[in-house]
This record gives sequence, structure tokens and C-alpha cells, in this order.
Amino acid sequence: MYTGVMKTSIFNTLFTTGLVPVVKIEDSSLAPDLGKALMKGGIPVAEVTFRTSTAAESIRAMVDQVPGLLVGAGTVINVEMAKKALQAGAAFVVSPGFNPKVVEYCLEHDMPIVPGINNPTGIEQALNYGLDFLKFFPAEPSGGVQMLDALSAPYNQVRFMPTGGIGLHNLEDYAKRSYVHAIGGSWMVPPSAIEKQDWDAISTLCRDGMLKLQGFDFGHLGINSDNPNEAADIVKTFELFGFSISQGVSSYFINREIEIMKSPYLGSRGHIAIRTNNVRRAGEFLGKKGFTPKEETAKTNDGKLIALYLEPEVAGFALHLLQK
Repeated sequence: MYTGVMKTSIFNTLFTTGLVPVVKIEDSSLAPDLGKALMKGGIPVAEVTFRTSTAAESIRAMVDQVPGLLVGAGTVINVEMAKKALQAGAAFVVSPGFNPKVVEYCLEHDMPIVPGINNPTGIEQALNYGLDFLKFFPAEPSGGVQMLDALSAPYNQVRFMPTGGIGLHNLEDYAKRSYVHAIGGSWMVPPSAIEKQDWDAISTLCRDGMLKLQGFDFGHLGINSDNPNEAADIVKTFELFGFSISQGVSSYFINREIEIMKSPYLGSRGHIAIRTNNVRRAGEFLGKKGFTPKEETAKTNDGKLIALYLEPEVAGFALHLLQK
């Protein structure tokens, strides 16, 4: 049913979105409106948990009535639930722990599965089944980012989806880690908002979460000059203020907040560098806001994207994403 290409596409959507709302819904008739609220808030993903008797119905309703929403099944703790998830049209399965029978069923039916672990033994069980994208659960009670740092050291091929105890207050702690593929949480879909059908509140929580996930902050301002001599003259002015000056091959930096280019580069006037937790994910996020990544400007370090320019310009300045 799910080819390798489809599985890659599903996991790529989880990465580029970055947040996976963990949904507990009692009334399946509300599922389509909830799915639309997630989409409106910029999150085209839902993990509907099998913590209620209506989970399968809710999954089917979202799949059928909310185009573009990637719907997964969560809290799948036995094979019977996995069967129901598959029949309901779930695109992927998430489990709180590592149940070999559930894993084997999903693999046999080509269903992408993200099993839960919180220790080395669980990771090695998963790797034995060829799985390297795992849920870290419960994240905060299991040691949070410090535990994930420790686990990632010997298992650097594994990517994690931490879930449990994560909210806006600590979201960035996880988002900064390169091994975090996506982050799960229920704070975006509080049961009270679902019961009240307060879809605007849910959309707002999603938007807030997506923005927090990116971790945007100001990096530096780049100013174009026509030639090295002009750049040197500009720098002399800043030296009058006692600012720190450092020189590179193509530019000068002033206190690390201002970059004077020795020759014109991207942007009519220069560029504005914005730091972010994950350059690739931020590029995807801004791509939905009207910007287009200039892939030819991409810079990598050890295979990881660390810098990328966007277009169009803003007030004559090119936007430049930088990895924190």
C-alpha cells in the first residue's frame, strides 16, 4: 500500500511541518472542522489517538473531508488498533512504546510506523527492524533534551519525535536539536477548545507554535559596497565608535551585527540575516508566506544546511537564513 517513496514523502511532511498535533476527540462529527482549523493554522498534520472509541471514525472523516491533511493514528498499542487505523485510511501509525507485534503488522502492510522509545534498548530494537525515526516518549519525564542528547551520541543515525510535556515554554529546546525530526504535542488542540468548537483558538495555537518552532531572531545586517576600497572607508567610520572589526575574504564584520560587503552581492542594498533553528524547515515555512528559497545559495556543513537566501527582496535587502 505504502511504497518507499510514499513513506519518504510522509516523513518529509512531518519534518517540514515540524509539529504534530496529538488529537483526542470524542465526537467524530467534529473531526473535519478540527482538521480544517489545523490547516488554517499552518499545520497540515494530525495524529488522532486511539484513546477514544471514535478514533477510527474521526480519522476516516478527516481523510475524506479535509484535502491536504496528513492524518496519522496515535496511541496504537495493539494489532487490532493498527488494523483499524489502516482501514480508516491513516497515513502513518504512532505508538507510545515498542510493541514488536504492532511493528511487524505495520511493516507487513507497508504502513509507516513511528514506535515509542525512551532508552537505548528500545532504540536497538527499532534499528533491528530497520526503523530509524522514533517517538521519544514521555519526553520531559524521561529526561528531556538532556536525555535525547545522550541517546543521540551513540545513535546519530536516528531521528526523534519527542512528545510529552512539551509546549510553547520549552518547544525551542527541542527544535534546536538537529536530530529532532518533528515534535508532538496536545497543547495545540486542547479538549476544551474542541468541545466548544472554538476553531479560531486552535488555529491561533497552531500559528503560535509554528512561529515559535522556527526560532527566528535577527542575525546581522549586510551592506553592499561597490569595491574593497569603499568597504574599507565605511569600516573606518564605524571604528570611530570603538566597535570591534573583523575582516574576512569577502566582507568586514562590525560587532557581528553589521557586515560590510567588499563588492555587491545579493540584494540591491545588501541583505538581512535571520537566524533560525532549522534552515530547511524555515525555508519551507516561509515558502508558504510568499518567499522562494534560492537553492543555488545553499551552504552546508557536514551535510547539514546552514545558510540559504530567499527571494523576493525586502526594501532592497535580500533575506538570508542562518542556522543558529
